[in-house]
This record gives sequence, structure tokens and C-alpha cells, in this order.
Amino acid sequence: MRTLLITGDRSGCGKTSITLAISAILAKRMPVQTYKVGMDYIDPSYLTGVTGRPCRNLDSYVLDDEGLRGVYAHASAGAGIGIIEGVRGLYEGADILGDTGSTASVAKALGVNVILVINAKSITRSAAAIVKGFMAFDPAVRIRGVILNNVSGGRHLEKAKGAIEHFCGVPVIGAVPHTPQMELAMRHLGLVPYREGSEQDDFREKIAVITRVIEEYIDIDALLSIAAEPAHHGTPHPAFDQIHPIDLRIGVAHDEAFNFYYADLFDLLRAGGAEPVFFSPIHDRLPDADGYIIGGGYPELYSAELERNDTMRQAIAEVVENNTPVYAECGGLMYLTRSITRKAGFQGSEEAKTHTMCGVFPGDTLIPSSRVLGYVEGRSLAGPMGMAAFRGHEFHYSEIRMDAGAEYAFHLTRGRGIADGNDGILLKNALGSYAHLHPVASSDMIRSFLSACRDQSTKQN
Repeated sequence: MRTLLITGDRSGCGKTSITLAISAILAKRMPVQTYKVGMDYIDPSYLTGVTGRPCRNLDSYVLDDEGLRGVYAHASAGAGIGIIEGVRGLYEGADILGDTGSTASVAKALGVNVILVINAKSITRSAAAIVKGFMAFDPAVRIRGVILNNVSGGRHLEKAKGAIEHFCGVPVIGAVPHTPQMELAMRHLGLVPYREGSEQDDFREKIAVITRVIEEYIDIDALLSIAAEPAHHGTPHPAFDQIHPIDLRIGVAHDEAFNFYYADLFDLLRAGGAEPVFFSPIHDRLPDADGYIIGGGYPELYSAELERNDTMRQAIAEVVENNTPVYAECGGLMYLTRSITRKAGFQGSEEAKTHTMCGVFPGDTLIPSSRVLGYVEGRSLAGPMGMAAFRGHEFHYSEIRMDAGAEYAFHLTRGRGIADGNDGILLKNALGSYAHLHPVASSDMIRSFLSACRDQSTKQN
């Protein structure tokens, strides 16, 4: 599969809007498989929405080179072209002296050609110096083309393009004018998720405007000429191999409040013998299942609606009491506490509001709090996820005040967790964590969860 990686010189340079539009344009011509560098749910929701194929995440902090190639190869089947969106600036990663976790590390692991997006506002010849520096910083990263963003006019383009092509020897394949309509809607955790926005007319029109602008100002045929098969494409990761016939039902919370999932999770569930059964904690009754997964999302924005579905909250508390395995990440963890309090001023509210949640875990959630963002590393010491070392990611604006004596299954050596480096609150067979796990990197933990579901189902039958 021919593939391109689109990255930027910094956060906010416009690469997300540009990558989104390029993916939408190419999807009119051929099947497009998208990937997102880093552990992120929201950008992939956009890339999934405009291509109709689940976007996959590639992160070199949680996956080694073979793991990256395995995820890439698994998703590539049937696609005509692969488009990878970078994260932050090309060389930003987990540490300042190494490139682990960076877009550059993924580019090298796969051996793909790179398009560099430059914020060209108020610079011309200096744009060439930026490109030259990026190329020289790590020659193993194959920068093969440049897109200029925030160009003010023809004279600006002529100078910047001429300098880059003369001094750097790479083509400028697009120059996008400063267009306020190119900016996507944001909230406290980043972009508004695609599922939520796509229900609004103005959101759909904004996506259409972005696509029209990019189609006008980027040479798509020149871009396609730069795309090439990766030098190191690998083979599908063994975690996706079917190892067990389908004999489990796993309830997966999926609605406007809970939709932060990596697409690989559903493939791994089926490979491990489990059929996902989707349900809405806002609208539905809890389906019969052998275990439940409640992912991240925005329960704080829907806390009143979640509170109103008391039948669902009581049913979840009952299955936990009956030792049914439940795994909850971040937003799911918040939902399983006693309450969510939205402090005065949050989302424009004049006073604090508290809503009752499931009451599974002995603690209460408050939002907003200080922002927590970064990688986590630790060990799972007990519970339905088994005993294993793991790496993941945490990103939230809430805090949870747990009662004294709470039991934790995860001990972190990097990251904050729920309290003092402890994460993975444990009650019976229910586990809730602020840490988000990459399903492939933590495939052994996913299989431990399915084994716990299978064991408990056998006991109950």
C-alpha cells in the first residue's frame, strides 16, 4: 500500500485540518486507510468519519517497531493508499534526547515518505531554513514534500516556495491561504468528537469548506506521486490472530458520553472469542453479557442524562456485586464513582452541580481540576486485567477523591494515576483507571480480561 505521513513543524500548524481534507478527497478516488501517531481518540474519529474505514493508532512509546508495523499491516488490507497523521511537531516525543513517542520514530520504523506542513505566517526565506533544519536534524526521516499554511498571497508564496525548492531540493506541493473557517471546533480535551459534531449542520459545512479549500490549494496528483510503499511494512500483528471461537458477549458502552476506543480493541475482542455488544448508558438498559467495558469520553457533559437512567446505574452496580468483570477507562472510571460534580464556571455554569453516578467505586469525581496529560508506565498487580507490565496514556481535567483504604491494581512508575502513583481502583472484578491502554500493546491484559469473563461465566452457569 502506498503511504504518506503528514506532519507539522509544531502543534497548531494546520496539519489536522489538512490531513482530514486530503483523506476525504482521496476517499472519493480509492479506499483510504488512515493512521494517527500517538495515543489519541478524537483526531482518529475525524479520519474514520471522512474515509469510512477505522483509523488506527501508531505510538512508539507503547509499541516497538515490529508492533507498529504489525498494526499498520493489519489495517492496510484492501486499501489503495495509507495516510498517517503525525502528532505535534515532527520531533516531539516522550523525552527531549530520544525520539520515542514521536512522529519521526514512526516514520523511520515504517520507512515512509513525509510531507512537512509549515506555518508560513510572516516568513518567506526563513521557511527554507525551517525545512532545511528539519531535514538535517535526522536525515533518516524522508521529508519529500512541503505544504505551506497561512500564506498571505501570491508574492508571499513565490518567495517562500522559491527559497524552499532552491535551498532544500524538495517540492512545495501546496500553499493554503489563511482561512478562519479552517479552524475546527475545540473544547477542554481537544477537538469536539466527530460523532457529536457530525449531527450539526454547521459542523458538516465546516468539514466541507475545509475540503474545498485544500482541494483548491494543494496539488493532489503531486502528493500522490510522493506516496510510496513503506520500506518496512511488516506483517499483521499476531495479536489479531483468532485464538478462540466466539463464546463470550462483552458489553461495550458506546454513545455520546462514551466513545473513546481504539479500533484495534474490537478486532482483539473477536480474536479472543468475544463478540462486542454495544449499548448506551444514557438511553438503554444494560444488555446481558459476560463482561463489560466502559471507555473514555465526556460523562461530565452528560452527567444529568446519565443520572436520569437510574435503571442502568443500578444494573451496573448489580453485575459488579455479582463478580462480573468490568473494565472502565477514564470517563468510564468517573461514571463508576459515586458522583460527578461540575464546579461553578465549568462550561459556563453559574453554580456547582452534582449528579449521582453508579456508586461502584468509593470516591467522588470533581471537574475541572488541573490538566493531566502524558504517558504512563507501570504494572498491573491484580484484578481482571491480570499481572503484567504496561505502558499507556492519561489525559483528563478531573480528579477523583477516593475514600481511605481503597484497593488499587495498578502501580505506576510514570504518570499520576488516581492518587500518588496508584491507578486501577479495584472492587471485586471491576477495575477502573485513568490510564488508557493501547489494545495491541496490552493485548495480554485484554486476553486476561476475557479469561476472567470466561471463568466467571463458568462459575455462574
